[in-house]
Amino acid sequence: MNYSDKEYFPQRRKTRPVKVGRYTIGGDAAIVVQSMTKTDTRSVDRTVEQIQQLEEAGCEIVRLAVPDIEAAKALKEIREKCPDSVLVSDIHFQYKFALMALDAGIDKLRINPGNIGDAEKVRTVVRRAQEQKVPIRIGVNAGSLERRLLEKYGFPTPEAMVESAEFHIRILEDLGFSDTIVSLKSSNVKLCVAAYRLLANRCDYPFHLGITEAGTQFSGTIKSCVGMGMLLADGIGDTIRVSLATDPREEVRVAYEMLKALELRSRGPVVIACPTCGRLEVDLFKIAGEIEQATSHIKTPLSLAVMGCAVNGPGEAREADLGVAAGRGNGMIYRQGKAIRRVTEEEIVPALLEEIERFVADKAAGRVTDTVEAVEEPPASSNPLVSLQ
Repeated sequence: MNYSDKEYFPQRRKTRPVKVGRYTIGGDAAIVVQSMTKTDTRSVDRTVEQIQQLEEAGCEIVRLAVPDIEAAKALKEIREKCPDSVLVSDIHFQYKFALMALDAGIDKLRINPGNIGDAEKVRTVVRRAQEQKVPIRIGVNAGSLERRLLEKYGFPTPEAMVESAEFHIRILEDLGFSDTIVSLKSSNVKLCVAAYRLLANRCDYPFHLGITEAGTQFSGTIKSCVGMGMLLADGIGDTIRVSLATDPREEVRVAYEMLKALELRSRGPVVIACPTCGRLEVDLFKIAGEIEQATSHIKTPLSLAVMGCAVNGPGEAREADLGVAAGRGNGMIYRQGKAIRRVTEEEIVPALLEEIERFVADKAAGRVTDTVEAVEEPPASSNPLVSLQ
C-alpha cells in the first residue's frame, strides 16, 4: 500500500516545473536522481566512462565540475561523446566558463549569479541561458556563505542561508529569468533541514536536496537518509543527490533506496530481510547477500522477502511479490501470497532467482502474475518451517 496517498504525511510542496534536458524537475514530476562525476573533467575518456557507469546505475542527471579553462574546453568533446546524457556544469566565479558550457550544449548551469562577476557579466550569462532554455541552479552552501552574511549572523544559520538564496534569486528575477532550481546544502543535518523548511514557505522554485560533504559510505549514507528523508517525508524536494566519499554509483543506489523506502520512486527490487536472531537455522546472511547481488541489474519494481524463521517469515513472504521463509535447512517460496515451492537450503537461491526471472518476464509481457499453482502449506497452528522437513 502506498501510504503517501493518504493523510499520514504532508502533501508534496507545490513548485513550478523546470525542464532540464528530457527531465522535468518540480511540478508533478517524479523526484529526479542526480550524481556527480569524480574524475578530472579534463580527462575526457575517463569522465565519459563514469557518466555511462552512472547512467547504467540509474542516474538521470550527471554533474561535472568545471574548475579551470581546460575543463571548460573538455565539455564540448564530452557532450559529443554523450549526446543523450543530461549534463550539468558546476561553475564558480568564472562567467566565461558558464558561456563555454552553454556553447558546449550543457543542459543546466550550477552557478551563484552573484559570484560570477559584475552585473554585465551576469546579464550576459543569464541572457544566453534564457535563449538556449538552459535552467540555472542556485547552490547555497553553508561552508561558503558570503562574508557579509557571516558578519551579520556570526556563523551559518538557516536565516543566513535563505538570505543568500533570496539574494541570488532576485538577481535572476530582475533579469526576467525564472527557470531556477535552488539548493541549500550543509554537512550539518539540522541546519540543512531547517534552511530548506524556511525557504519552502517563501518561494515556489523547485528544490535540489543534498547533505553536502556527508562523509564516508557508511556515515554519509546515514546522514543523507536522515536529512533528506525528513524533508521528503514533509513533501519537500524535487531532485536529490547523495554525496558520499566513495564510488558515485553508490550515491545513486542509496538515492533510489531512500526514495523506494518512502514510496516516492520504484526502480528494481526492494529486498526485505529479517535481522536474524537465535531462531535462525539457515545461513540467511549468505542467502540474502547472494539474492541482492544477483538482482542488482533488475530495473523492474518488485518486492523480495528473505526471511529466516517461523515467527514473521511466512507473513512477510506472503506480503511481498516474491519471498522465501526458511528454517532448519529448508525454505518455502511464495509468489504474491501463495506458497508455490518447497526447496532445500541449497536450492533457495537458484530457485528464488528462477522465480524472479519468471515474474519479471510475466510483468514485461503483461501477463497476469497470480496464475501459479499453490502448494499445500502447513496449518497456521504449526511451525511451517519444521513442517517443511
